[in-house]
Amino acid sequence: MRAALPMSACIDAVESAFVAFSNGDAELPAVIHLDVPEARGEIHVKAGHIHGAPAYAVKVASGFYAADPPAIDGLVLVFDAATGAPVAFLLDGGYVTDTRTGAAGGVAARRLAPEHVALVAVIGTGIQARRQVEALRCVRDVTAVRVWGRNADHAAAAASDVGGVLAPTVEAAVDGADVVITCTASREPLVRSDWIAPGTHITAVGSDGPGKQELDPVLLRRADVVVVDSLDQCRRLGELQHALDVADRAVELGTVCAGGAPGRTASTQLTVCDLTGVGVQDVAAANAVLANAGDAGEIVTV
Repeated sequence: MRAALPMSACIDAVESAFVAFSNGDAELPAVIHLDVPEARGEIHVKAGHIHGAPAYAVKVASGFYAADPPAIDGLVLVFDAATGAPVAFLLDGGYVTDTRTGAAGGVAARRLAPEHVALVAVIGTGIQARRQVEALRCVRDVTAVRVWGRNADHAAAAASDVGGVLAPTVEAAVDGADVVITCTASREPLVRSDWIAPGTHITAVGSDGPGKQELDPVLLRRADVVVVDSLDQCRRLGELQHALDVADRAVELGTVCAGGAPGRTASTQLTVCDLTGVGVQDVAAANAVLANAGDAGEIVTV
């Protein structure tokens, strides 16, 4: 699975999927959310079909946060788009979700981040702290990384994994950063507007459910460019739910990628990308795995 889905290939696949989604060339049912509160468990069920793709997919991903470290798992069911017959069960342990989520950040950075990224601030210490930096490095040269997290040991481990340094506070982490990545389960703003300078790009990954929030809503109102993966979904689940007055000027990432709306056009622009995760990302990743598996090694299909 890992050999068949390198980050660089996943970024390209996910970008094409975003374009298809925003162009109306994809089918995407509503996300199913299931909570297991006694174990702080969150389960997301997402599905999709990209017109013309050989397979459609249904993905189940879970995160159980009472465990230390959190228990992250998942399964992708892949079906033949011509017959509906099962093609493969990808027992990926959450790898597809982790990689395609990172890849979405890579697509956003390709279109919105400054050309020169001297400093990246990562707010969060989980797998996306690693995957988002990995994806960013596929599309930009990165000089330095700062990491902040509530748990100092987890933050130090994440900083070590991405070749960065530990920041004592969120404010210290984002000070002077060219790119800010937020990837937490927060339900209150962590990044304040007055800490962020013009010209910064922010990729917000953590808000993917009602009530979740990582950014001061003023940041979205200040932003010169506000981009979302799904306008409808971000209104309900993303950072946009806390700044609905901005929704009328938010544009979908697929529209930007297709050239239907501008991304970053000046070095002084503040840009924000609100990513909640859409099923076409899983479809694109699953199709990429099946296409590349012959070169990567044996894959068991049904």
